[in-house]
Amino acid sequence: MTSTFPPASAELLCRERRFAAHRAGRYLVVELLAPHRVLSNSAHVGGQRDDLRFLVNHQSCEATGDRERHELIAAGGQVAYHHRVCGELGLDPDRTAVLGTAANMAYAAHRTARFDDLRVDAFTTAGVAGNAARAGDPASWSETDDGWRRVAPPPGTINTILLLDCPVTPAAQARTVVTMTEAKSAALADLAVPSRYSPTIATGTGTDQFCLAAPLDPGRRPRESTSPHVKLGEIIAVAVKESVVEALRWQNGLEASYTRGLFHALGRFGLTEERAMERLAELLPPSRYELLDKNRRAVFFEPGVGAAAYALAAVLDRAACGTIPEGLAQEALRCQAACVACALAGRPDAWPAFRSELVEASHEPIDLVLRAVAAGWQAKWA
Repeated sequence: MTSTFPPASAELLCRERRFAAHRAGRYLVVELLAPHRVLSNSAHVGGQRDDLRFLVNHQSCEATGDRERHELIAAGGQVAYHHRVCGELGLDPDRTAVLGTAANMAYAAHRTARFDDLRVDAFTTAGVAGNAARAGDPASWSETDDGWRRVAPPPGTINTILLLDCPVTPAAQARTVVTMTEAKSAALADLAVPSRYSPTIATGTGTDQFCLAAPLDPGRRPRESTSPHVKLGEIIAVAVKESVVEALRWQNGLEASYTRGLFHALGRFGLTEERAMERLAELLPPSRYELLDKNRRAVFFEPGVGAAAYALAAVLDRAACGTIPEGLAQEALRCQAACVACALAGRPDAWPAFRSELVEASHEPIDLVLRAVAAGWQAKWA
């Protein structure tokens, strides 16, 4: 079929000598203006292909509760839906790789990285509120000879279209998938994105997708490595990581300053604002609780409290991994909880007193933290 893309309403995001990227409503479309080898997990033309012309990322549903769209996609299967998407865009389904997500295309992030004559471009959409996961977490899908068992987990996807401006060997292109995945995981680690299935930091989501395109240019020697030890691998990682971070900033409101909060630091261990306020109402006199309630943000986003909370989370992580002996873990947690109280009270000199006060506290980590918050808040204006 003959492509009519782009439509008059499409917005040009970027045009380079080898590709042009447009946004058209719920779609982000990269048109390859020269032959490329493409590696992707597109349902219909996935794997390695040399005959693709378009790479599409699109919003296939709303992030929460969009049962109608889910049923539409599931009814005919992923391949039929691929054809439907291409039909809406007027693109040949056999020459188009398609990625789907619940993320808004208006939040797509584009980042470029360069070194000498090397250039890479990453276009990323990202959402982690629904099904961020760590590799090895309990899974929600099971594929058998008869098809799939159970429905998909809640929406949440990191999709990246990555374009290299130089040819690479097939082996180096395969290695690029590892490098870009490590870069994505590094972005999630920097933002302390929690897994939704275990008390760990997520490494991705259960539905992440990618398109990776490298030009088939007989006039240039294909690069043989995209590992982090070479400059091409470095700029691949930089572009991907920065685009993931920027996409999450828009889609989920995640940015470094936001993640300093007590609940972001310890939420993966069960600490929620609702639970905190319920327990603090029991621990504080009514007048002190009312004052804290009116100043929640100042309390829960106090930078020193966040620093101590992350230190406490690190103790829990290391104890779970067996780095810290079980018998020592409780004392280490108590020491960090005392730091929470010191930071909130603005009384670093009172650390020994706070630690002594917390000796009789519950061994349950979250209750220990909330007792520390109560002790620090009481002492702040004493």
